Amino acid sequence: MDTSKPLAFRMMPKTLDDYVGQEHILGENKILYRNIKADRLSSIILWGPPGCGKTSLARIISNTTKYKFIKLNAVTSGVGDIKDAIAETENTLLNPSGKCILFIDEIHRFNKLQQDALLPYVENGTVILIGATTENPYFEVNKALISRSMVFQLHPLTEENIYTILKKSLKSEEGLKDYNIKIEDDVLRKFAITSNGDVRTALNNLEVAVLTTPPDSEGFINITNEVAKECVQTRKSIFDKDGDSHYDNISAFIKSMRGSDPDATVFYLARALNAGEDPMFLARRIVISAAEDVGLGNPNALVVANAAMQAVHMVGMPEAQIILAEAAVYNANSVKSNASYNAINSALDDVKNKDTGTIPMHIRNAPAEGMLKEGYSVGYKYPHDYPGHWVEQQYLPDKMLETKYYIPDENVDTSNLQKKESK
Repeated sequence: MDTSKPLAFRMMPKTLDDYVGQEHILGENKILYRNIKADRLSSIILWGPPGCGKTSLARIISNTTKYKFIKLNAVTSGVGDIKDAIAETENTLLNPSGKCILFIDEIHRFNKLQQDALLPYVENGTVILIGATTENPYFEVNKALISRSMVFQLHPLTEENIYTILKKSLKSEEGLKDYNIKIEDDVLRKFAITSNGDVRTALNNLEVAVLTTPPDSEGFINITNEVAKECVQTRKSIFDKDGDSHYDNISAFIKSMRGSDPDATVFYLARALNAGEDPMFLARRIVISAAEDVGLGNPNALVVANAAMQAVHMVGMPEAQIILAEAAVYNANSVKSNASYNAINSALDDVKNKDTGTIPMHIRNAPAEGMLKEGYSVGYKYPHDYPGHWVEQQYLPDKMLETKYYIPDENVDTSNLQKKESK
């Protein structure tokens, strides 16, 4: 056992039988499992959060394939490294098959030029590409590479998956077997629970606990709940505020406000804040929700949201979280109406795609006296000169007469709106 290497590295599986989790793609009858077993892989992209087993899967493939296996990391590699790998692959003296499996970790960090350099070799079969990424490959990876690859999404490991791996590490020769460790199952599960699906984090935390806890008088290393709490500190955030999960979480936050669920709203707000999300970004989303989703169901929501955004700017964190929660919960609890949102979208669609005619002459501007002679502003009725400050007259162009954009729904707050029928 090379104890200089981290426990997470030492516990990486070497065969498919050792691999834990991802049954949706690695079950015995699943295509990826069968292709690895048969050593008949085509190019694939492995997409999933950190610590879900992407690199472990590549290591298993490297142990089972008959082809030359080359590993690059997109953070430290460039076009020159790709060319070197291709030259080595095409050297029939060193590689009679003329093919290689090229594993590129963090492939989303390759720029377009670097990704394009792979295309002809993936196309002609010289390279069987395995790309690993934490970002959505449909946004971050060259579309031509995507079209030539199968994309497999890996999910965060379950608590049970991680508990199984932790349990195995205590008994493994390459793990912690040589240490006299005493740890209760509920304490071991704490490491699994707080890792949020990242087995690397769980193993690292367990290793820190073992290496920093002195043996008792009998030579045992006792990992208690208190020790675990110190080594774990806080539950790991399950998303990177700049990554794909950032968009998933903010989408869930907005849809929870729209769906009038204050508990879910506060939950996704807390996740965002815990991950270090910009409070002003969250405040802007609340303002948008107040206008788009609450709208005229409760016009005061926009006033509250705007005041909250200003207060967040002035106060800052951590107190800003209270202001954000108040405004978000207010939105969630408000009566909803998207009548104004629908109205502007429909009007914009017409303006962009239809011949909407010309503005009626009587409501045009006439800043110069000569323009009155041309009919500008002639015949305009000033509404304040009439009872109820309203008068019947045409405002839409002739081509748009009878068009309805604003269609109030049953949730529109009509307490302070114009009631034409009473005039």
